[in-house]
Amino acid sequence: MTTAMWLCKHLNSRLLTMENLTARGFPLAVDARRHYQKMKSVPSPLLASLLQGRLKEEDCVRRGWILDGIPETREQAVTIQTLGIIPRHVIVLSAPDTVLVERNLGKRIDPQTGEIYHTTFDWPPESEVQKRLMVPAGISELETAQKLLEHHRNIVRILPCYSKILKVISADQPCVDVFYQALTYVQTNHRSNAPFTPRVLLCGPIGSGRSLQAALLAQEYGLVHVCCGQLLREAVADESSYGEVIRPFFEKKMAVPDNVVMRVLGQRLKQHDCVQKGWVLHGFPRDLDQARVLDASDHRPNRVFFLNVPSDSIIERLTLRRTDPVTGERYHLMYKPPPTMEIQARLRQNPKDAEEHVKLKLDLYYRNAAELEQFYEQALTVNADQDPYTVFEYIESGVINPLPSKVPR
Repeated sequence: MTTAMWLCKHLNSRLLTMENLTARGFPLAVDARRHYQKMKSVPSPLLASLLQGRLKEEDCVRRGWILDGIPETREQAVTIQTLGIIPRHVIVLSAPDTVLVERNLGKRIDPQTGEIYHTTFDWPPESEVQKRLMVPAGISELETAQKLLEHHRNIVRILPCYSKILKVISADQPCVDVFYQALTYVQTNHRSNAPFTPRVLLCGPIGSGRSLQAALLAQEYGLVHVCCGQLLREAVADESSYGEVIRPFFEKKMAVPDNVVMRVLGQRLKQHDCVQKGWVLHGFPRDLDQARVLDASDHRPNRVFFLNVPSDSIIERLTLRRTDPVTGERYHLMYKPPPTMEIQARLRQNPKDAEEHVKLKLDLYYRNAAELEQFYEQALTVNADQDPYTVFEYIESGVINPLPSKVPR
């Protein structure tokens, strides 16, 4: 917390913690606060939505932000990445447990300013500040040891999510030294091996992991994550002129005409950030006609990937997903089953995850897949039926390396 606070003061950025995110007054934060006070954790989808809303506010957009203590688990990290929330730098402060326990026992907090002090290492010189310092809750030796055990279990699963932008700094040194090492790192720009202005298109059926792979590419190469469906929903929510055209199709659950979709998409892809940084697109095109429209525009992709997953695996991935209506926590009956029979009894399935709906979506995709693959003859096919970070390594190699030459027949 001390390093994060100093960085925010020096960089004039916003510090975001679980505490100040859940302390706000609107319904989403109130719901998150109730979970946090009861369970000392917030369900991943709820936390991601809360964070996404906060990062869209003007102060975070204009000044930047620093997350402290978020994400706490790998599930949170993946959920946040899927929404396109991508930090430029990730810092892990590391120190022996014995040092951390000793530090925690001496910690004191100023209730007026939120500043943190220490009885040995950082005692305030002003007597009035000394008098009002308080011992924070939850810093006993036993409580600290339990938190460290939980931290060690989670951190080894979180770190692979940010391996390319991660720096580990020893916290077993003076706070000032830790701060300056952290400051130096966050002020550096990552070098990228990506081709100039990558324009990446990800194709694949529902449940193939396109959104997560797009988020990982955006994180690794600083690309703009463009989800076509999300663009259309935002246009409707913003009540833009395009949104008024799109709304009736949404209300009738009909497909939005290709020319309208292409106008909304084209408007986004010609914005400065997409032109300068490049982009990764998914959700369009879905058929040959749409592919031709995109190809005829100024926004032709220079890397195309097809994420292949057997239909049985997709049905297994999607139809066994469940949500706890009480906590908002997501489960999977095979990969992440509920811990108790009581929770299992109250789980609900999203209608979109019903087997009939999933099979319909798969059928629609595979009707057009062969023509799309033939149209994008230089596309790379990836086996997406494996760990998402293994899938990402294959996609990354396709972004970095030259496209393979076709052997003449």
